[in-house]
Amino acid sequence: MTDTRLVDADELTADLHATSGRTVRVRLPFSGEVGHDLPHSSVDDVADAAAAGRAAQRAWWDAGPSHRRAVLLRAHDLLLQRRGELLDLVQLETGKTRGQAFEEVFQGASVTRYSALSTHRAVAAERRRAGIPGVIRTEVTYRPKGLVGVITPWNYPLSLALMDAVPALATGNAVLQKTDDQATLSVLAARRAFLDAGVPEEIWSVVTGEGDTIGSAVVDSADYVCFTGSTETGRRVAERAARGLTGASLELGGKNPLIVLDDVDPARAARDTAYAAFAAMGQLCVSIERVYVLRGVADAYLDELTAVTDGLRQGGALDYSTDVGALATPAQLDRVAAHVDDAIAKGATVLAGGHPRPELGPLFYAPTVLTDLRETMTCAREETFGAVLGVTVVDSEEEAVERANDSSYGLNAAIFSGDRRRARRLARRLHAGSVNINEGYRATFASIDAPMGGLGQSGLGRRNGIEGLRRFVEPVTIAEATGLLQLPRTGEEFERMTGPMLLLLRGLKAARRR
Repeated sequence: MTDTRLVDADELTADLHATSGRTVRVRLPFSGEVGHDLPHSSVDDVADAAAAGRAAQRAWWDAGPSHRRAVLLRAHDLLLQRRGELLDLVQLETGKTRGQAFEEVFQGASVTRYSALSTHRAVAAERRRAGIPGVIRTEVTYRPKGLVGVITPWNYPLSLALMDAVPALATGNAVLQKTDDQATLSVLAARRAFLDAGVPEEIWSVVTGEGDTIGSAVVDSADYVCFTGSTETGRRVAERAARGLTGASLELGGKNPLIVLDDVDPARAARDTAYAAFAAMGQLCVSIERVYVLRGVADAYLDELTAVTDGLRQGGALDYSTDVGALATPAQLDRVAAHVDDAIAKGATVLAGGHPRPELGPLFYAPTVLTDLRETMTCAREETFGAVLGVTVVDSEEEAVERANDSSYGLNAAIFSGDRRRARRLARRLHAGSVNINEGYRATFASIDAPMGGLGQSGLGRRNGIEGLRRFVEPVTIAEATGLLQLPRTGEEFERMTGPMLLLLRGLKAARRR
């Protein structure tokens, strides 16, 4: 089922800034076997990596966007050439299927290409209008933040790392990344592709260790921080960053809803729902966890969804023969089981799954569909972050929207409908940073030229698009007095100029000049 010999962990971990002498044992989700011992960093290691990054950053910026574009395009090609190794590592570290691991490689390469080809739009100087045309000439330039701290999770180690690190590199910054212990090798292998493409080693450093110490040291060292993880931890990161007036972008939790309208093809809607909920065993920030289906199609939809879920092929093969994999850690298994057991104890009906699958491995749990949910159930309000889907039948679009929006989160949402206009009309009413139509999450996830992020308790800032690049630069305004008109200084000069200036303002308004 798995082969730990596929991974030369010692060779990869030699690239870490980690001299503390401490290690942590990392186990493989598919088998529970020990995969490798991961060295941990010290606070001094973080300081050394930060200093090296700062020392190298100016030359990286001065090399210019054309140079960085060429380097990143080479890295794009190397990611694709080395996809076999990357797929193995992502599967072994996270427990996901080959297909879902490929999504990570695809997304990482896409973000790299986009960042390489779009950076000029983000950092090129821009002419801006002044309040008095011809009298003031204004230009906005962009400078890199400097050292960007990137703190990444275990669930999507490759794509989530590259969605933050690569735009930071493209805009001339150095990156100091703290990985999760469970999924460090995937990041190190991807980083090697960038180094081999021409990114200086000091420009992208990786450290490991406990969040309270090493994560905090990364935040304290950085000029800007990117964090992906739980809302609770994200608050602590934001609070710590705020002490130093350091900016941050945070992608946090979600309890993502799907509305299924009564004009869908039930079979297709069920297949798409299963993927949206159970890909990566539901361990994705944008996974669908709640479904609100209109009563007119509910029976047919639930029958199809139950059959599709029961038919998913589950296992740990390093090939494309499975549909769902394992949970990543024992803590995830415990959380999923606790949410399901709580729901059953409080009256939920299990349509599919609802139990572990130890015959496959220690961290396998059957993808689960629940109905008859009550608000008192843990899984009704809290993010499960596992393959548990709650389905509620509703009587109207209005009820569906109201219940979908009844959450402190606002990360992702979806609508399934046979009528695009109807779906788009409802999409504008949903409280979420991203809304997908006839897809659970991949439509917005793949929209790399559009901003992606959350509302409410789901985070701050945006990934992707020009907005995702611009978070890593500071705008600097350079304004020049042209000498065409002497601006007033004394009281008498102001008195003489008041009338002409009022005429100018009225004329600009009449001409609709901004």
